[in-house]
Amino acid sequence: MSEQVLDQNTWPKEAEAAINDIKKHVKTACISTALKNTNQCVYLNLTTLEDLNYCIEMSAAGFRVVGRKYDDTNLATIENMNYETPYALLNSISQKYRESFGGELMNKLLDLAKKTDG
Repeated sequence: MSEQVLDQNTWPKEAEAAINDIKKHVKTACISTALKNTNQCVYLNLTTLEDLNYCIEMSAAGFRVVGRKYDDTNLATIENMNYETPYALLNSISQKYRESFGGELMNKLLDLAKKTDG
């Protein structure tokens, strides 16, 4: 019997939270409506800032690329790396994500420094 971490109704809620965390640093991200979500995983369609499309599987094992276009799981049978967070996955596949996230972090640190100086 496989371990059930979340149920079929909870996975989409977790996926929406992950999408909200990364939405400033990607062109688009949404839950796939074409692929069936299960009590084991949910699929996300994502377009990077470089205009590259991916289908991402989100499961208890983490996040992994399962397709190079929306609603595509052709790469699911290949031993693709699982990433613990969506940030780690995006860091691996998108240079512009790194730049966007790093820029936002830099701005927050500068704001914090201004507040402590003044």
